[in-house]
Amino acid sequence: MRVAVVGAHGQLGRDVVSAFAQHGDHVLQLTHAEIEVSSLKSVAKSLREVRPEIVINTAAMHNVENCEQQPERARAVNGTGSRNLAMVTRDLGAVLVHISTDYVFDGKKGFPYVESDTPRPLNVYGQTKLEGEDLVRSTNPKHFILRTAALYGDNPCRAKQGYNFIDLMLRLARERGRVRVVAHEFTSPTATTDLAQQIVTLSRGDTYGLYHATAEGSCSWYEFALEIFSIAKVDVTLEVASPTEFPQKVTRPEYSVLENRGLKARKLNILRPWRVTLQEHIAKKHHQVPMAV
Repeated sequence: MRVAVVGAHGQLGRDVVSAFAQHGDHVLQLTHAEIEVSSLKSVAKSLREVRPEIVINTAAMHNVENCEQQPERARAVNGTGSRNLAMVTRDLGAVLVHISTDYVFDGKKGFPYVESDTPRPLNVYGQTKLEGEDLVRSTNPKHFILRTAALYGDNPCRAKQGYNFIDLMLRLARERGRVRVVAHEFTSPTATTDLAQQIVTLSRGDTYGLYHATAEGSCSWYEFALEIFSIAKVDVTLEVASPTEFPQKVTRPEYSVLENRGLKARKLNILRPWRVTLQEHIAKKHHQVPMAV
């Protein structure tokens, strides 16, 4: 199968490329140098040249603060860019797999969101990602929209200066010996390797539609940090930060846990518990991180 990965050099994109290659697919890697999703001309030229059967869109403007400061650019990438990919894949008869976010919700529900819950984004990032979902849904019927959350992986996250939450916690532990993390915000930390395999699984069928796709279970950011330090055997003082200690420039949902109801209903859910994938990730990449003297 010919698979084009848009955003192929990103944190998720690299693992998606690897996952499809492992399954014997012919993978075409499209980076920002090869395709500009906000330009219909660029999207049409790039995809018509390679004529993929499946396109995985991992590209997005997902630095929340930057989206708030540059709403027109965020809308061009997350909204218009999604429409452009949907239009061209529709014309090519190709399937579009589009990655979305838990930030389409306002976090006020208090228990896991399912696909049928009404989105109420709190910020520009969430708004533009929801617009992208709607444009994909209304343009190419052969689509998979996957909402995910709190991604981490072996590859650097460019929107966060190369650091995911795990990398940041371990660096702060080494440098300071004391870390403070909020305990009032909840999510489902999701490994990019697992999400990539979930995308491959979905791509093998035609159960098109919207899916939630996060690791099983949930935790606060404090609990996540606690588990990171425990697994990595890092000697650090971890404290609960007050909700007002780190003022946020952009409003975020306090509870953005997703339930993979759609995947489970179709017996397609392969995403594992977050503690299992975290342990695997740290054992593979970080092992036991020595403290600075």
